[in-house]
Amino acid sequence: MTATLPERWSELLRRVQAEDVDPAPYGRDLLARWAEPQRRYHTTHHLGAVLDRVDELAGYADDADAVRLAAWFHDAVYLPDRSTNEERSARMAERALPEAGVPAATTAEVARLVRLTVSHDPAEGDHNGEVLCDADLAVLAGAPAAYAAYAAAVRQEYGFVPDDLFRAGRADVLRQLLALPRLFRTPVGHDRWERTARHNLGTELELLTA
Repeated sequence: MTATLPERWSELLRRVQAEDVDPAPYGRDLLARWAEPQRRYHTTHHLGAVLDRVDELAGYADDADAVRLAAWFHDAVYLPDRSTNEERSARMAERALPEAGVPAATTAEVARLVRLTVSHDPAEGDHNGEVLCDADLAVLAGAPAAYAAYAAAVRQEYGFVPDDLFRAGRADVLRQLLALPRLFRTPVGHDRWERTARHNLGTELELLTA
């Protein structure tokens, strides 16, 4: 039987703790944030999907549990009209994880990884960063119906933006992604997802600019 998100959180925190602190309140707070009403894509479903992809790529990470913690926090703060979500999410991790008994070095790595999701551009050899960014971007390689649902959910999150402005802004994001030499940095992620993701991005860009 697949573990629930609260179970996955508690098991993860127990593995990394240096002090015996009850994981449950921290997990409840995080899951409440991931279930906020303004979210349409950045939901508990996205969190679960990213955690699943981290598990698939875990063998490539230097510290897979730090990456898993970063997945929990990477969109813990999410307001579509703000550009500071990643920074605020990282600061939340820096506050919450020490209280939850997590060592300082792990906390620092989690916060670094959360901040990295601003650019999704880890340095060469940053294996933890490569795993987190690949896991976060894996949605781009979905089947056509799944990718269409993802794109529609993103549009819903930005429902306050007029259509012409959204189309222009979204097109810029897609062009930036397509300009990257590699969308996926891990060997497994690149082999599994690169070609499909580029096809999906290109198709969406064509629809937006038609």
